[in-house]
Amino acid sequence: MTAFYDQLESRSADARAASLADCLPAQIAAAQALPGYVATLGGVTASEVTDTAALARLPVLRKADLGAAQKALPPFGGLTSHGAGGFAHVFQSPGPLYEPGQVTHDWWRLGRFLHACGIGRGDIVQNCFGYHLTPAGMIFENGARAVGAAVLPAGTGQTELQARAAHDVGVTAYAGTPDYLKVILDKADAMGLELKIAKAGVSGGALFPSLRQEYADRGITCLQCYATADLGNIAYESPAREGLIVDEGVIVEIVTPGTGDPVPDGEVGEVLVTTLNPDYPLIRFATGDLSAVLPGLSPCGRTNLRIKGWMGRADQTTKVKGMFVRPEQVAAFVARHAEIQRARVVVTREGETDAMCVMVETEAAAADIYADSVAEVLKLKGRIELVAPGSLPRDGKVIDDQRSYESG
Repeated sequence: MTAFYDQLESRSADARAASLADCLPAQIAAAQALPGYVATLGGVTASEVTDTAALARLPVLRKADLGAAQKALPPFGGLTSHGAGGFAHVFQSPGPLYEPGQVTHDWWRLGRFLHACGIGRGDIVQNCFGYHLTPAGMIFENGARAVGAAVLPAGTGQTELQARAAHDVGVTAYAGTPDYLKVILDKADAMGLELKIAKAGVSGGALFPSLRQEYADRGITCLQCYATADLGNIAYESPAREGLIVDEGVIVEIVTPGTGDPVPDGEVGEVLVTTLNPDYPLIRFATGDLSAVLPGLSPCGRTNLRIKGWMGRADQTTKVKGMFVRPEQVAAFVARHAEIQRARVVVTREGETDAMCVMVETEAAAADIYADSVAEVLKLKGRIELVAPGSLPRDGKVIDDQRSYESG
C-alpha cells in the first residue's frame, strides 16, 4: 500500500482536534478581516470557534451568495486575501463565477490524492482536464507537480492526437473525467497503438463500478476524488477503496439540505466545506452535493473522516459529461420557445458514457428545431424527444438523473 503523503494523514483524533482548535479560529479571524465577510461574520468571536459544533452555528455561504458578492465586489466578492493581480491565475466557471489560483506547492491539495493513486516521480500524467478558463486542468497540473510527475497538458478533445501522444511520450498515468480515458484507450486500440497507462486519477463525474472494472481488466488502477473549482480537493479515494477520505486542508459537514443543521452520522445530507486556505477562506460553503459520513476508519491507515462519495445533488442540478446542468438552464430553454409548455432533462448511461435526453411538451412536429437551442443553453448536446402537452409528470422535477451509483 502507498506510503502516506505526510504525517497529517495518520494523526490521532486528539491531535486532529487540537490542530483544529488552533487552525479554525485563525481562519475565521482571517475571513473576518475581508470585506466580503463583514455582514455575515462581523459579530462572531473567532476565538470561540474551535470545533465543528461551534462552526455549525455560523451562516452558510451558498453559490448564489458567492455570485451576488462577486457582482458587488468583483471579481472575488471580497473573499480573498488580495486582489486578482496577487494571484497566479484567475478562472471563470459557469455562472459566471470567478476563482483565484496559485502555483505554489500543492495549493489546490491534489498532490495528496495523486500520491494515493501511486503517481509520483518518473510518471508522465496525461492531463485531460480543461485548461481554458475553468481551473480543472491547472488544479491537477499543480497536484502532479507537487508529487514530482511530468505533465502532458492534453486538455479535452482531439482523441486521435491524444492516443498518439500517449503512445509516443510513454504516458504512464491519466487525469481527467472517468469515461474519457476509455475513449482514449479505445481509440488507441483502433489505431494499433500500445499504451503504458497503469494509473488513473479521475474526477468531474461518477466512476461507475463497471467502468472501474474495465480499467482494472486493462491493468489500470483507477481512483477518484471529489474536488471543485472553488474549493480544490475535498475528499479522495485511497487504495482501500472504502469511501472518500476528507482532505487535511478542509472541514466537511453534512447538513440537512437547504439549512446549516448537521445530520446524524450516516444520514444523507448536503456537503458543506470550510477551507483552511488563508488565501481564499471559504466558510461553510454549500456545495449542493449530497453525501453521508461513513463510520469507522479506512483500512489504509488514514484517520480522517470518511464520506460515502457523491450521492446526487441537494437540488436538481446534476453533472453530465463533467458539466453541470441546472434547473434554471432548463427554464431558460423553455422560455425561448412560446410553444413549449414544459421540458424535462433525463440523464442516463449508454454503455460507459453519460447520455442526455430533453423531453419537450409541445405540439411541434420536428425535434431538430430545438437542437441548437438545447446546445446553446444547456452547453451540451442531447437527444430531443417531443411529447404531448400535459404528458410529463407534474412533480416539480425538471432534471431526472436515472443513473445508478450502486455496484452490482
